[in-house]
Amino acid sequence: YQVYRHATITYLSRHLTELGVPIVQPPGGHAVFLDAKRFADHIPASGYPGIAIVNALYLEGGIRAVELGSVMFAKRDADGSERPSPLELVRLAIPRRVYTQSHFDYLIEVLAAVWRNRAELRPYTITWQPEFLRHFTCHFAPA
Repeated sequence: YQVYRHATITYLSRHLTELGVPIVQPPGGHAVFLDAKRFADHIPASGYPGIAIVNALYLEGGIRAVELGSVMFAKRDADGSERPSPLELVRLAIPRRVYTQSHFDYLIEVLAAVWRNRAELRPYTITWQPEFLRHFTCHFAPA
């Protein structure tokens, strides 16, 4: 089981790397992490590039992913200003024993389309956020 699981992550990461999609290397055993900062390098951290990619993946192909960047890890200074996270990532977590080879091929096709059209990705702003754990329930709008 573990050999197969690592093989699927290796398959996914190898194809994304061949396409030029920037990912964190080496890939893990449960997920592939897109480097959102390099993927959408025209969007500053304050425009939440990970959110732009997550939304594009969902709209393009129904792919669900999660932002692990300034939405989740930004710090607030004493004056209330926000310091972005040093990393802007998108996690593509792969659940155990769920997906077939054709699912991974579809994921690669969708990611390739979003990657090709990355110049069209636009920044986002937060329109509402709770006091704590904003990454779970905050609201966004295109900037």
